[in-house]
Amino acid sequence: MPVNDPAPAEGIRHDPAAATFALEADGHRAVLAYEVVDGGMAIVHTGVPAAIGGRGIAGRLVEAALRHAQEAGLAVDPRCSYADAWMQRHPEYSALRAAPGSRASGGPQAPIHTFVRK
Repeated sequence: MPVNDPAPAEGIRHDPAAATFALEADGHRAVLAYEVVDGGMAIVHTGVPAAIGGRGIAGRLVEAALRHAQEAGLAVDPRCSYADAWMQRHPEYSALRAAPGSRASGGPQAPIHTFVRK
């Protein structure tokens, strides 16, 4: 799918104040949470309730977050294992990945170095 195709974001709501992307489906809420640190976006969690799982919702949330990062000029540190795997399967977003030396290794309390795009 081309990077500039708007379809994946359909129905996804971005709440910058809460640092989330969310989608409601069948009365359930799926969420991607992120942190903005040192000029980059660290994706810290992607959660989809089992009741609405298997529909590609997590991937749509990750793609919406990556498109936002791309438009905002942010490098991305995919700390969430799902987001990391998704980015590996979609090389069209590889330029957004933060340089290896900028990744935090100990979670949200670890110091974050300046994000630099590869």
